[in-house]
Amino acid sequence: MNAAALVEALRASRGFAHKTDISDVVSALASHQPGGAAAMAQAVALGDDCAAIPFNDTDGEGYLLFAIEGLVEDFIAHMPWFAGYCSVMVNVSDIYAMGGRPLAVVDALWSQGMDPAAQVLEGMAAASQRYGVPIVGGHSNNRALRGQLAVAILGRARRLLTSFNARPGDQLVMAVDLRGAYQEPYPYWNASTGAPASRLRADLELLPELAETGLCDTAKDISMAGVVGTALMLLECSKVGARIDIDAVPRPPEVHSEAELLCWLTAFPSYGFILSVRPEHTAKVLARFMSRGLACAVVGEVTAAPEVLLAHQGEEALLWNVAEQAFITVREASHA
Repeated sequence: MNAAALVEALRASRGFAHKTDISDVVSALASHQPGGAAAMAQAVALGDDCAAIPFNDTDGEGYLLFAIEGLVEDFIAHMPWFAGYCSVMVNVSDIYAMGGRPLAVVDALWSQGMDPAAQVLEGMAAASQRYGVPIVGGHSNNRALRGQLAVAILGRARRLLTSFNARPGDQLVMAVDLRGAYQEPYPYWNASTGAPASRLRADLELLPELAETGLCDTAKDISMAGVVGTALMLLECSKVGARIDIDAVPRPPEVHSEAELLCWLTAFPSYGFILSVRPEHTAKVLARFMSRGLACAVVGEVTAAPEVLLAHQGEEALLWNVAEQAFITVREASHA
């Protein structure tokens, strides 16, 4: 698979399709926001992992962080316990990706009776305990036609990591926990359910520490779009491009074939982040992740030109032009 074929496969992936749908939603929402009301309330624009609301308390200035995740129906139907677990886990990851620490979650659960609702709730409770984030309420409907689940989270940050601070000359860094396995048949890399809870929490704590020490101000957690799609979202928000070196992407040792590589590039890891780091801080950022046994490497460089290029086995191909194509941000009227 050359670079051009890899680009085509990624653009056709389910994760990319789900993310491009976001642009339609935020474009519709933006057209009904009076006088930029959302922008005035938030410290960051739509498109980040969380909404960030400036907030002052006895600890000084900071931000309240809000996020929500919905689970796809087939995941709930086939793996209800793990779907419940992931609903909390991915929300926790969103908070840490913004440089924050989670406070509590609430859920909205639809089901036909307590099957599979009971297993979903058991999974949520397990993740709540392991990550130390209480479930404090929610909504339920046990007379629904099919299972549906959405979970929202509240967190707090002293200093933000956002998707809007990448600068030309930054180095793109990928950090991921490879101490796991695929949760077959889904492309979910599970390095969470079998890990010590204390390690999970300490590994996540690296993100707010990077923000608070000034070593990094730009990050995004790797989502269903995989490492490349997540990097693309971050770059689009910052209105920059990048050259991403696929051959530098950290990967499990069992990834050998091109098919296995594509699977990994579209995987949703339980612990995975893309950061845009000033070159003078890169060595310290890498060292912090690697000191905890996490895989971490420079996988690209941010450019002023808006093209996102993929380099693979000595070839390059254009993945996206963020100035001309909306991925998750508001579509201009001329592009609608």
